[in-house]
Amino acid sequence: MKVQMKTFSFPSSLTVVLVSVLLAYIYTSNPYFNLETVKSINIPASLSHLTASINTYLINLLSASPPTTNLTISPPTTTITPSQLAAMSGRVQLPRRILKTLLAKPQSEGAGATVRRSIGTPSLRSLNPFLMLDHFSVSPGAGFPDHPHRGQETITYLLTGGMDHEDFTGNRGTLNPGDLQFMTAGKGIMHAEMPRQNPDGSANVGLQLWVDLPKELKYCEPRYRDLKAEEIPTVVTEDDKVKIKVISGKSYGVESLKNLAYTPVVFYDVEVQPGGKVEQEVPKGWQGFAYVLEGGDVTFGDGKDGKEKKVSQWHNVVFGNEQEGDGVVARVDESETKPGRFVLIAGQMMDQPVVQYGPFVLNSQEEVYQAFVDYQSHTNGFERAKGWKSEIGKSMVH
Repeated sequence: MKVQMKTFSFPSSLTVVLVSVLLAYIYTSNPYFNLETVKSINIPASLSHLTASINTYLINLLSASPPTTNLTISPPTTTITPSQLAAMSGRVQLPRRILKTLLAKPQSEGAGATVRRSIGTPSLRSLNPFLMLDHFSVSPGAGFPDHPHRGQETITYLLTGGMDHEDFTGNRGTLNPGDLQFMTAGKGIMHAEMPRQNPDGSANVGLQLWVDLPKELKYCEPRYRDLKAEEIPTVVTEDDKVKIKVISGKSYGVESLKNLAYTPVVFYDVEVQPGGKVEQEVPKGWQGFAYVLEGGDVTFGDGKDGKEKKVSQWHNVVFGNEQEGDGVVARVDESETKPGRFVLIAGQMMDQPVVQYGPFVLNSQEEVYQAFVDYQSHTNGFERAKGWKSEIGKSMVH
């Protein structure tokens, strides 16, 4: 991936206020911010000094297609017999190369939340078309209060607990364990994501993946698509060694619900018992990764020529996107005492520049600057942000 540093000369029409807004975000280094935070930043006197400071941080990350057709969902659970499994084995002739593995270290995010971020860090700025992957843990009293987005999609997968969401279009809902939400920010959305109070006081845990939008859809209307746990087809082997939730894509002949996101993505939640093995095809040329959620170590690769890697919990495994790669092979050794659980995700790559400041992801610096202006002036998609405050976010106001 080519990283290019560029300088930028401010157009005369941009004001010092806009520059201060940009610096406010840079100084806070937080993808979740609100207008109050921006207004609290003093405007420095020297515009030239401001421009130089901003240029230090301007990085272009250089590295779609319309949504697919709806198909009928498969039965909730499909059991694969040993004979069927044997017939399907060997279908991944050439497993994807492992390019790198990295540990997702915990860090603070939002308002009191903790995330383990593996994509969107200095070690892995982005992974075309993916912008960020957070494994979040949010206790009551913490959360992600009112904040904006433009130009990307988010996929939220709740593992335990409950999360409420609310936005300025009037959408409201709750995610329960196993549910997903596909949110398209498009030209602009302002929303809040807050945890439910669990009876035992435990944290609410899940994954949130940020996906880039193709340039022709950057300014589409915002939308939500929910996928409930009971709607997700599941594949299990008769010996119970492998269980796959087919969130998006196709696995062992079982196909998921379609048309949930604009950017084509396959998404599998895989659990492999000790002694089990899984072979999952991945579309050729798509960028893929696996993130180990919990349990025993998972070995990726087929072992040929020593090309395999044992990976433990909270590690992200980045695969090559070679055209000849069929997919991913993974197993959990018989010696492990726990099953290994991981998500396997891949997306169609895009040939377009990526310029990102926190929740704004566009194709040029000028578009990012305009997003700040639109957000502050409540125009061009952010009209409904004026005076809007979520009900669920009020618990964070002191």
